[in-house]
Amino acid sequence: MDFTFILLFLDSVFLKDDGIFGFLGGGGGQAALGSDDPIVKGLILTAFAVTGFGILLNLFNAAVRKKMVDQTKLQRIMKETRSWQKERMAAMRSKDQDKINALNKKSSYMNKMSMEMMQMNMRPMLITFVPLILIFYLVLPVLFSHIVALSPISLNIIPGNFFHLTCTAAQAAEPDGICAQKENALYLWAWYFLSSIAFSGIIMKLTKTSMSPS
Repeated sequence: MDFTFILLFLDSVFLKDDGIFGFLGGGGGQAALGSDDPIVKGLILTAFAVTGFGILLNLFNAAVRKKMVDQTKLQRIMKETRSWQKERMAAMRSKDQDKINALNKKSSYMNKMSMEMMQMNMRPMLITFVPLILIFYLVLPVLFSHIVALSPISLNIIPGNFFHLTCTAAQAAEPDGICAQKENALYLWAWYFLSSIAFSGIIMKLTKTSMSPS
């Protein structure tokens, strides 16, 4: 899975004046991402449109990665690194000290390869971060409402009250809130986040820009 969007999301939530709780639907969700008078109206059209944005941005990420990253070299490094890690773990489980010592001699080289792999993966993010954050903050909130889709069940599976994917019963009971009478409705950011993740792996496989050994 491409972690570009995840890093973007984690960085962007702290740029809001209302803080992470308001932005992610915590504390009543009054400051959640979205518009009271969106350009795109209707749950079905909105859900498909937000999903379309997720797909387009994943295609943009893939195109940048394709242009900037030597995929052949990246795949070779990932396979070599993973093979060394598996051999080392197997040697440690079997307590084969001679094998462990032999593999440990390659630690410096493997660390160097891991660092190079990280740099190769980070390079496209320097290009994609700014456009993605501008779209996320300036485009999506104007086009779409706070609530994008309705879920048959609650998706608030994260322990605690840090953030919600869907409106809670308490939030739905607030007559003036964005979740009024819409229990289990998905917030804009949540649907965008989920749809982006859902298609990222497929798009990376189709464009051959996967971040895991093929």
